[in-house]
Amino acid sequence: MGTITLITGGARSGKSMLALKLALPYQRKFFVATGEALDDEMTARIEFHRTTRPQDFQTVEAPVNVVAALEKLGKSADLVVLDCLTLWISNLMHRHGMDDGPVLEEADQLASALTDAPFACIVVTDEVGSGIVPTDHAESRRFRDLLGWTNQKIATVADQVLLMVAGYPLKVK
Repeated sequence: MGTITLITGGARSGKSMLALKLALPYQRKFFVATGEALDDEMTARIEFHRTTRPQDFQTVEAPVNVVAALEKLGKSADLVVLDCLTLWISNLMHRHGMDDGPVLEEADQLASALTDAPFACIVVTDEVGSGIVPTDHAESRRFRDLLGWTNQKIATVADQVLLMVAGYPLKVK
């Protein structure tokens, strides 16, 4: 079994850059990307990540089927960077509609897959529960809750949890 590192923090706090830095010593590296280019802004973000990612990574696009992507990698990887849970939960919400059950089941399945993985995993997510409660928008509150619960599930199985603040990691676990 490999180690699991969860990196959380706010937007543009340096989470993805830290994940790439922590990946440096590994040989066979995979990047599981959950983003989908649904508009021009997301297309630009994805392109930025692609161009700043070291070329020794093999990229797997998995906007929804993250668990299957991890299981498929099997023993071909030394390290997988999963970036990010935030977009994954958003994608799952769109797939499953207003039913939270399947989203949380997939989060449980991801926690199990990470625990069983024969490679090291670095998981990137956003910490969205520290701000103002979005009282005017039920879907935003639902997203915040689903991501928060998913982050807790992954943090529980993680060997290490890091919180990024202004480009600096703080060890949480």
